[in-house]
Amino acid sequence: MSVPGNSSTPGTGPAPAATRGPVRIVGTGLLGTSIGLALRAHGVDVVLHDPSRTTAVLARDVGAGRLATADDAPRLVVVAAPPDVTPDVVLAELAAHPGAVVTDVASVKSAVLAELERSGADLARYVGSHPMAGSERSGPTAARADLFAGRPWVVVGSGASSPQAVLAVRDLAADVGAAPVMLDARAHDDAVALVSHVPQIAASLVAARLADADPAALALAGQGLRDVTRIAASDPGLWTSILAANAEAVVPVLDVLRSDLDRLLGALRHAAVARDAESVVAGALGTVAEAIAAGNAGVSRVPGKHGGIRRAYDVVTVLVPDRPGELARLLAEVGAAGVNLEELQLEHAPSQPVGLASLSVLRGLRDTLERALTERGWRLAGSSGG
Repeated sequence: MSVPGNSSTPGTGPAPAATRGPVRIVGTGLLGTSIGLALRAHGVDVVLHDPSRTTAVLARDVGAGRLATADDAPRLVVVAAPPDVTPDVVLAELAAHPGAVVTDVASVKSAVLAELERSGADLARYVGSHPMAGSERSGPTAARADLFAGRPWVVVGSGASSPQAVLAVRDLAADVGAAPVMLDARAHDDAVALVSHVPQIAASLVAARLADADPAALALAGQGLRDVTRIAASDPGLWTSILAANAEAVVPVLDVLRSDLDRLLGALRHAAVARDAESVVAGALGTVAEAIAAGNAGVSRVPGKHGGIRRAYDVVTVLVPDRPGELARLLAEVGAAGVNLEELQLEHAPSQPVGLASLSVLRGLRDTLERALTERGWRLAGSSGG
């Protein structure tokens, strides 16, 4: 499978990049360093700058580029700073490098653009952008050259952006393996409020309930809790900046979520005090069922494999010994059975030296896979339809 903007013939290395250096990256955290690593893989000259020299040196040492000098004349500047300081950094870079296109990768676009417009700056060389990729980890040591592979990269013109500037940012996105998507600033902010910012709040609120939880309760935690709370490990400072900058788009989504939660709370309170099952069925259980069904309908719309319609799979769960090479052996034997693996989830069994690998396969292949793995000595923990 080829990755957008990063195809090559096997054995020949990465395809030549459309992006020409020097590319100046301002801010060498996760995103900035990952962009540098991806461009350096194409041989693009990348220069690095960060308010923290230690952070910039670390990004250099992991291979993301060289440290900036006064003699650099960048063609493209990528500002990878928190949203609250992004406008000031963009303005400074536009002034310092009059021959360069300047983009930023902040996760909020309307607030940044409005501040730039108020400054009166010439925005012909400015194009906002936002790669829809990241991690709960931060800093240059968490960076990866393939962080953007196959991910959307939103390109947001300023309204005054030149076609050449827009093309330069589209090329950047494609060169690091992403799929460029054109949106205006308001549409972008509304979209990320729904699919990124509110999920972060929900994960953080659920995870906060665990801070004082009984250890005996936490010992019962399964993959569901881990899935819901994974992103709760994100950087509080960064997310404070993001949510404050996109409050206008986030608040309406939270208002609707609160209304749904209030309705569900009312139903469950009624169920808690109901004297018999018949009085509960009179309304409360219907409200609960509607909430769960609405969730089913929503999750079914999340794009599935290759961005297509989400498909239902059969799931085979295999006990994998917690030893080096065992997961690789399992995957190799799935392939040897002639079964394509659609999705994989790995969960560690509490207090046991095994993992639970949930293998999703197309409907109709479950029996074939179960038989093949059993013949090869694997222990199955169960199977189900998904």
